[in-house]
Amino acid sequence: MTRENTLETRGETFFLNLRFMLIVTVFVGNAIEPLISRMDGMHSLYLWIFSFHMPLFVLVTGYFARKSLTGSAGRKVLLQIAMQYLIFQSLYSALDVSLFHVSNIHHSFFAPYLLLWFLASHACWRLLMLGMGKWSRAAQITFAVAAGVAVGYLQLDGVWFSISRTFVYLPFFVIGYHFSFSTFAKWVQRYVKIAAAAFSVLIFALLAVLGSGFPMGWLYGSMTYMQLGAGEWYAGLYRLAVYALQITASLAFLGWVPYQVSRMTDWGRRTLYVFLLHGFIVRLAAISGVYAYIGNAAGTALLLLCAILSTVLLAQPGVKRLLHPIVEPSVDWMITLQRTALRRTP
Repeated sequence: MTRENTLETRGETFFLNLRFMLIVTVFVGNAIEPLISRMDGMHSLYLWIFSFHMPLFVLVTGYFARKSLTGSAGRKVLLQIAMQYLIFQSLYSALDVSLFHVSNIHHSFFAPYLLLWFLASHACWRLLMLGMGKWSRAAQITFAVAAGVAVGYLQLDGVWFSISRTFVYLPFFVIGYHFSFSTFAKWVQRYVKIAAAAFSVLIFALLAVLGSGFPMGWLYGSMTYMQLGAGEWYAGLYRLAVYALQITASLAFLGWVPYQVSRMTDWGRRTLYVFLLHGFIVRLAAISGVYAYIGNAAGTALLLLCAILSTVLLAQPGVKRLLHPIVEPSVDWMITLQRTALRRTP
């Protein structure tokens, strides 16, 4: 095996490990959300998670997208994202009305349902990268940051078409797409990783002490500056400050990620199943009334353990075999129809 192939394999292992660790934080963050208003410890954990988990998740998505951005592979991924969006937007909306009875949610295909914003934005990130294909790396990153700042000035609800999050997180997708694992591995050796992990703990401590009044909307990326109560002309500077926090917290969290192959690496290949399915579990927990009985350290520890174990369970091969047609629907028939139509076109 050549050195380049070895580095590529190590990079894939690292990012699969990271992807699984991030989906754990996604599940945990959604599971503890009902508790953050009444438990300071859960609020601190929630704030810490949101300081890095979505930026890093987008970065990882960009890293893996470079193998399937263009050509037939790219078209197939876009078609599959569209199918996933239609299926799960319909499922979650139908269950909201019939079983979960959740209010204050836009049930529209033009307003992605909660976690499904990621699918809509993922498709847009790919299309934007295709459009920027001939630009230099510096130009792409500069445009992405400028767009992420500028989108906050729009006078509309950022949830529609996931327009706000698409541009707010675009810089991380571009960075992930161009990420050089060889350079990263060269500089981030054992002692650097230990220092980074320690700094991640320090960030958690600082957020626990100083973050009680921090407006969470800035970390969600889904709202405009007007919605966040920042109507000043210089509100874009706040976005840049949030970017600085997210980049710092993300780099620090990377110190926790192992380079070695393990079971976690295999679980990282099926995080899509966890991402699209865990919302059903969180919703069922919410309507069950279980959160009314969680008010102490033992209860929260049990909740965290259940979230972690559920993540592992949903990442098992058996779940993929059972639910593959729904989570990863085949789009070959769409491609066949397209080719047939093109052949018949004069």
